[in-house]
Amino acid sequence: MEFSKLRTNVKYNLAASGIMSYPLAGLPVRLEDLEINGSGPYGYEPLQERLARLNGVPQQCVVAAAGTSMANHLAMAATLEPGDQVLVEHPAYEPLVNVPQYLGATVRYFERRLEDEFRIAPEEVERQMTPRTRLIILTNLHNPSGALVDEHTLRALGDIAKHANAFVLIDEVYVEALFDRRPHPAIHLGEQFLITSSLTKAYGLSGLRCGWVLAAPELAQRIWHINDLYGENAAHPAERLSVIALDNLERVAARAWQILEANRRSLNAFLASRSDLEYYLPEFGTIIFPKLSCGRVDELCSLLREKYETCVTPGSFFDMPQHFRLGIGGDPEMTCEGLARLGLALDELKQRPWPARSAQ
Repeated sequence: MEFSKLRTNVKYNLAASGIMSYPLAGLPVRLEDLEINGSGPYGYEPLQERLARLNGVPQQCVVAAAGTSMANHLAMAATLEPGDQVLVEHPAYEPLVNVPQYLGATVRYFERRLEDEFRIAPEEVERQMTPRTRLIILTNLHNPSGALVDEHTLRALGDIAKHANAFVLIDEVYVEALFDRRPHPAIHLGEQFLITSSLTKAYGLSGLRCGWVLAAPELAQRIWHINDLYGENAAHPAERLSVIALDNLERVAARAWQILEANRRSLNAFLASRSDLEYYLPEFGTIIFPKLSCGRVDELCSLLREKYETCVTPGSFFDMPQHFRLGIGGDPEMTCEGLARLGLALDELKQRPWPARSAQ
């Protein structure tokens, strides 16, 4: 998080993992639509209704939260006690490891491997379970690879969790980028699932902090009460703007789709020109996680920033130092030029006599 806030202020930002910001002027907002105060005690009713409709669940299963990050924190705080154990995918988005540790849980991993297109093997997850496992944590689409987890795998994970009296927490913020092809949230597969998401990554609406947790009603009520310790009430203007955004989500999604289609063409052309990258290319989403086969990613990132005004996200943040995460949600002209500069940096890196290094 510190890297994304302090180290991505460059001209060609390929480190951002979501769609470029959607402008307020693109929404039919009038000043009279906004009020400073007026939120309900546990959720703003119009927002609750729209989030429930978006996800096809009853309102009592929806907990509004300040973005996906807070939604994840709340879901973990509601299901974990100190000394519990969690199983987390590897590679993993760093806060999904740090938050359970902060809450006093211990962490074990199950692998998602490049050579397997970052699929999840349920049998490996089951091998990693122990009597103390209370939560299985994953992302869908996978952050950082963009890989989609299919329903058959999700059902298998749900069966494993149910047998162990555990939960499956799925951060689904990136699957929103499938838009009209987005699968139903996995909570529809059983009450052992907790789902988190927001309008941030797929729609470019990060500033609204419109996130949510989907959970069985009794657990959702517990999450609301835990949120009393953190936020009490949400910023009401943001709630009202979120309602307007959700009422116009088709328009917002159409813009995002056009951006991704243009950038995916640029990405495909870039990847076709490279022999020094190993990668799985997902069909959907805003991110990809290539592996560098020549040189070191830390040197590549320094070269990109210092000479080419460009940045990607180092794989070291995902405990995969020979990889880097590449985002394709930015302005298409910027993204195209950023990819060209990445290619120049990779070419320059290949000319340097680096010592042999074991790769992950």
